This record gives sequence, structure tokens and C-alpha cells, in this order.
Amino acid sequence: MIATLSLAFIFGLVAIQMVALADQPPVRLGSLHIDPPFADLRTSDLRDSFDEQHFGHRHEAIDIMEPLGTPIRAVADGRIRKLFLSAAGGKTIYQFNNSGTYCYYYAHLDHYVDDLREGRRVFRGQIIGYVGTSGDASPNAPQLHFAIFRLDDDKRWWKGTPINPYPILLEALKRIPSTNNAGIATN
Repeated sequence: MIATLSLAFIFGLVAIQMVALADQPPVRLGSLHIDPPFADLRTSDLRDSFDEQHFGHRHEAIDIMEPLGTPIRAVADGRIRKLFLSAAGGKTIYQFNNSGTYCYYYAHLDHYVDDLREGRRVFRGQIIGYVGTSGDASPNAPQLHFAIFRLDDDKRWWKGTPINPYPILLEALKRIPSTNNAGIATN
């Protein structure tokens, strides 16, 4: 009897979550225009690992391998919401876009740009940090762990609906000429 009630309770919670997710409007790639996080990013540098299992859970991000110390650029205009140090992500940045609809998560950084701080306004293409191996990244594999979340009404930087950045970055690369990366600010 208790097992049946417990199972019914769990299924009820799952059903509630499914209804809540169904009520959210779908994310269309055309509605989210970002720039690449690196000045010289190529499509061959990207691999879709969003749905892969990492450490027992869905990755919900992509890892972009770059040399240690490569400058990381803000993918959109917005504000730095949180600078955070965690065991998994190491040195991280949570950046909100201007409307507070999306959060861009940059992890495994070596270090931040010198004057970066929470609340600071940043602009698309502005250098905000540098590729590293902090957190649970392999010391021999410098990378940027990049994730996108659609925020809920509470605007919690640590929560949101994960969005696969892979197709969005592919679309961004189509918009930017590969010969000179026009439109990307230098800092």
C-alpha cells in the first residue's frame, strides 16, 4: 500500500512538471541571436554534447575545446548576474541578457577579466574571461563549458530551462563572416 502511494506521488510530481514545461512557449532558434564566445570559432570546433550523460546526468551544455587562456567573449549584451566558484564548474560566470529572459553560463574558466564584477553591464563581443581547466575539467583539456537557460519569473541564476546551445551557435557562425569576424568587438 505504501509503495503504491509512493509511486502514485512520484508519478504525480512528474506529471505536474510535464504540464509546467508544456505551458512554456517553445524556444525558436530565430528568437535567440547570440554571437560566438570566441573570435575565431569555426563550426568544426563545435560538437553537440547537450544530451550526453556526464557524471550521471544530462550534460545540458556543450564543451568547446580551446587553448588555455583563450579570451572568452560575452555572447550578448546584458549584465553579469553571478561570479561563482563551484567544484564542478570551477570559476564560472552567469550572464543575463538585457531582458532577463536568458542566462548564459560560462564554466571552467582560468580567470575573469580584471574588472569583471557582479552587476556589471557587458556588451556582445566584450572579453569577460579566459579558457581554463577549473572545476572538474581535465587539467589536460582546457575548455569552455557553455550553457543557455531560459529563466523563469523568479530570475534565479542557478535555475532555468536548458536550451541546446549547439544549433544556436551554428546559426551565429553563419551570420558572422569567417574571414574577419566583423561585428565582434575587441577588448
